[in-house]
Amino acid sequence: MANMLSLKRRIKTAQNVSKTTRAMQMIAASKLKRAQTAATLSKTYVNKLSEITKNVVTKTGENNSHAYMKKNNDIDRKLVIVLSPDKGLCGGLVFNLAREIIKEDTKNPYYVVIGKKAENVILKLDREILGIFPFGTTLPTFDVVYPIIKLVNDTFLEGKVSEVQLLFTDFTSVFAQSPTVKTILPLQFDTQENIKNCDDMLFEPSVEKLLPNLLEHYLEMILYQGFLDNYASEQASRMIAMKNATDNANDIINELKLEYNKSRQERITNEILDIGSGFFGIKNE
Repeated sequence: MANMLSLKRRIKTAQNVSKTTRAMQMIAASKLKRAQTAATLSKTYVNKLSEITKNVVTKTGENNSHAYMKKNNDIDRKLVIVLSPDKGLCGGLVFNLAREIIKEDTKNPYYVVIGKKAENVILKLDREILGIFPFGTTLPTFDVVYPIIKLVNDTFLEGKVSEVQLLFTDFTSVFAQSPTVKTILPLQFDTQENIKNCDDMLFEPSVEKLLPNLLEHYLEMILYQGFLDNYASEQASRMIAMKNATDNANDIINELKLEYNKSRQERITNEILDIGSGFFGIKNE
């Protein structure tokens, strides 16, 4: 009897877990749909913006003259911007990101940390953090890039670091996300192959006026694309993790129910045997 009561409690607990993980799976799936659309559309825009920016840089012939395209070789230190979730329960995403952080942690870089999970890792490494920001639990808006761009300008443009890298989880598909390191400063464009394509292009206003604003916007979009990819990766990982958790909980429920039914059947059989034994005992008397 005690064993059956224990099995009932375990079945109830597993059912509650299954309901919770199923709800979290549905929430993540709902968020993923919007995030996937935003990340895909943004990538198309960034690719086109990259092409336009390359054309302007080619036209000006200033591939190395703008501050965003100059590497400070006098400083052997970099700035790493790390994007991570604020919350867990998203499979191996946080672990893979932490492993990449440790791998990239060479020459004592500066860090700008977005997200609680990366903050916990980098604080344990005891590194110098220039800024800490929450990642949030909703689809990132473009406003998130402005305070980070300010920090980038305060470090890279003032010659405190040689380069700026972005560490985030790249969203390829629902089932494929990988931690990625991208050098976002100095900006680099292969203009040699693009010279002929720009000969017949006209720009208004002049490319000299257009270039500074265009480069800054391009940098902002690279950063924002990282936010969108990271958010979509988080939701995809969480959806899959919660689906696996729900499936595992349901498997446990089925196993416990089978064990419960066996115990119940055994109990009923024993009771029937007791009744039969008692009946024949009385009859023999």
